[in-house]
Amino acid sequence: MKVLLAGANGYIGTRLIPVLLEKGHTVVCLVRDKRRFHEQNDYSERVTLLTGDLLKEESIETIPLDIDAAYYLVHSMAQADDFAMLEDLSAHNFVAALNKTKCRQLIYLSGITNADNLSNHLLSRRHVEDVLRESTAALTVLRAAIIIGSGSSSFEIIRDLTEKLPIMTVPRWVNTKCQPIAIRDVLGYLEGVLMNESSFHKTFDIGGPDVITFKEMMLTYAKVRKLDRYIITLPFLSPKISSYWLYFVTSTSYSLAQSLVNSMKNETIMKNHDIDSVVRRHCITYKEALELAFNKIEQNSIVSSWKDALNNGYLTSGFMDQIKVPQNGTLEYKVKQPFKRASAEVLMNIMAIGGNRGWYYWDWIWSIRGFLDKLFGGVGSRRGRTSNISVSPGDVIDFWRVLLADKTNNRLLLYAEMKLPGEAWLEFKIIERHNQTFLSQVATFRPRGLWGRLYWYMMWPFHLFIFKGMAKRITDFKEGE
Repeated sequence: MKVLLAGANGYIGTRLIPVLLEKGHTVVCLVRDKRRFHEQNDYSERVTLLTGDLLKEESIETIPLDIDAAYYLVHSMAQADDFAMLEDLSAHNFVAALNKTKCRQLIYLSGITNADNLSNHLLSRRHVEDVLRESTAALTVLRAAIIIGSGSSSFEIIRDLTEKLPIMTVPRWVNTKCQPIAIRDVLGYLEGVLMNESSFHKTFDIGGPDVITFKEMMLTYAKVRKLDRYIITLPFLSPKISSYWLYFVTSTSYSLAQSLVNSMKNETIMKNHDIDSVVRRHCITYKEALELAFNKIEQNSIVSSWKDALNNGYLTSGFMDQIKVPQNGTLEYKVKQPFKRASAEVLMNIMAIGGNRGWYYWDWIWSIRGFLDKLFGGVGSRRGRTSNISVSPGDVIDFWRVLLADKTNNRLLLYAEMKLPGEAWLEFKIIERHNQTFLSQVATFRPRGLWGRLYWYMMWPFHLFIFKGMAKRITDFKEGE
């Protein structure tokens, strides 16, 4: 059957595509930028790609009329004042487009919303459900609590907290109960309800076999990793303080930390098990889900990560259109480092930059810059990389976003997501000219006003040492040194 997937570049959508293809379905993916999809997925030639922005109704009018079912896997974790309005607009536009087709079923992955006093984000999830019910297609809603898998926001936050802090002073929300579910089971349910008429016009809670507190989740993680961890609960920590605490300790942004803390006051436990009569599935335990996530990390086979979701602003308007770095009104610092070894070896070092590998030179300076970024509400440098061995446009590398990772032309282009009085790009390129090969490394900054220019010249002395040292180290570095 022909299946439409909205949110194909997201954490869930990226993993659902191969599941649907394996079952023999024809998959149509609605994406904002085909180029990013091609770069991320090795099965991009096996699906039909449609370009469209759900916030612009006219851009999604090309949805095929003969689709049988559709998945709506579009969520926002932004803390902007208008996020609920944007989610409402997106859902309404999607329904309007879908109602022109022959679609028989619409499937939505939502959050468990059984409590009365819901956070704004859970309220928005429930409102989106109501909007999607206006579709002429039969709506099936799957409500999940915390999703555990390599690259999921919940897993990465638990990982950050438990790996970094042997003794944790935590707010009281850690005693809230939840029912975590493995990503493989979420995908199993999403595929299991597809064109299953027993699921039409119904809403189901889905969860794993364990009902545990967030505190127990962290202690279980520590046990699996063979770490001794001690957790002290401080009941007087307010939601705002808790959000800042989570923001500074983990790799999450402040907006996501605030959203998570506000949502964690609600128990997310299955209130009904009606799904069992529709999709027969034996879900794995929380401990087993952790072990699977560790295996994926060790194998460098993380399929998707929550960190790859695009930030608001510059990047949401088609970030791959910015592959050409602007030249007007910019300041530059260039380094040309000649080398005589194989270009492929240097390119490998370029593509492995950041994350566990680090920045090759004066990593402590990069760490300080990341800490300062956190202080001013930025993303910091704890996001690391989705994969240690591969990189694609849209990926995160610490506080940078990958705009281009072109192995054919030996070029990596990064865009800064740190707090800056302007915009910044960092480009690495291997150039062969006149029988000489060298690494071209260019830092470009487009200042915003006088303070932007002052910032650039204040950083100039650091650039003299950092960028020259980094370029030389990239060309000299050998694995195992």
